[in-house]
Amino acid sequence: MAVEILVPALGESVTEATIARWLKSAGERVEADEPLVELETDKVTVEVPAPSAGVLTSLAVGEGENVEVGALLGSIDPSGTASSSRSAPPKANEAATLKQASAAAKEEVISKVEEPTKQFQTAVKVSPASLAAAAAPMPPAVKKLVMEHGLDPSQIQASGRGGRLTKADVLDYLRTGGMDVFAIAEPPADRSEDRVKMSRLRRRIAERLKEAQNTAAMLTTFNEVDMTEILAVRSEFKDLFEKRHGVRLGFMSFFVKAAIQGLKDVPAVNAQVDGEDIVYKNFYDIGVAVGTEQGLVVPVIRNAETLSLAGIEKAIGEYARKARDGKLALSDLSGGTFTISNGGVYGSLLSTPILNPPQSAILGMHKTQARPMVMPDGSIQARPMMYLALSYDHRIIDGSEAVTCLVRMKETLEDPRRMLLDM
Repeated sequence: MAVEILVPALGESVTEATIARWLKSAGERVEADEPLVELETDKVTVEVPAPSAGVLTSLAVGEGENVEVGALLGSIDPSGTASSSRSAPPKANEAATLKQASAAAKEEVISKVEEPTKQFQTAVKVSPASLAAAAAPMPPAVKKLVMEHGLDPSQIQASGRGGRLTKADVLDYLRTGGMDVFAIAEPPADRSEDRVKMSRLRRRIAERLKEAQNTAAMLTTFNEVDMTEILAVRSEFKDLFEKRHGVRLGFMSFFVKAAIQGLKDVPAVNAQVDGEDIVYKNFYDIGVAVGTEQGLVVPVIRNAETLSLAGIEKAIGEYARKARDGKLALSDLSGGTFTISNGGVYGSLLSTPILNPPQSAILGMHKTQARPMVMPDGSIQARPMMYLALSYDHRIIDGSEAVTCLVRMKETLEDPRRMLLDM
């Protein structure tokens, strides 16, 4: 009896998906729990495993089609035998025919390439009388060169004063065979277009970004942070940290800690609008934007305020691995009270990040770059500086609150001891 392959539950509020690609073909043998097809939802790509071992007998839907939860994807025959669809190698006479056709095509290409040269080699011999009839006189050296090669002066483009041929003109003509080699070698401009349907994830990203612009009164405030102390801490303790905790000490854990400190001092930045109410969150679920081949996703570090730097780095590393492998679950992406986006990894020096609804603020990190800075003692030093951008919803966050929150983050980053003292 055939075993049906159905679209599984895809998570809260997700009722539809798109067939991204089939990993197996009809007639192919599959094992139980072996991935059969990839479904693309609004947030993640989900693999559907085989419910039993057997032969995949039919595919009910094709790639690119939309399916609802519980819909039939295909069926498996547990007692079936796999069919062989591999093409047999060509027979001997077929191979010889292919070889002859290839040789003929090669000869045709060679003949087209050599044709201009043959035409040039059969140039008409020019007599002294034709040289005398030339429109402009030629210097003796040029005339001798033309006579030796039997050229027609009227066919050579002259660049000398008064339309006179120069020796360089004749030599260029001989070198190129009278052809414009640049015009021949230059490939035609490619004006073709490729039309590709937006993936479900890309469509959802576009919808959410437009929703943020249409709904929130979005504003951005900027500041800059001196990364000297964080760089010094990482340089001194990175090896010991990795040996002790089994994970590398990156920048993001410092920024998560600094963000939490700013959110604690200014609770409105961690709040959300719900109708006519403002919901203040007493916990800190920090989303960390991760770029993938399919688009930007934001996995969430739950209760980040309870984690150490090592705990945050481990969570980020696990999410990055799952994002690369396409294993992020919907539960990894849902919720979040605040987001951090690092455009600096792509070389961005300054940008204005867009809110991640329904959150009310997002922090943008950027490239660390040495700049001359005036120090408190009046000296000028080259310091590793990073611009910070805090975009916020002005409906519930005042400008003074946004600036205060960003300054608190800056102070914490410039003096990491504040993280230990919670201040």
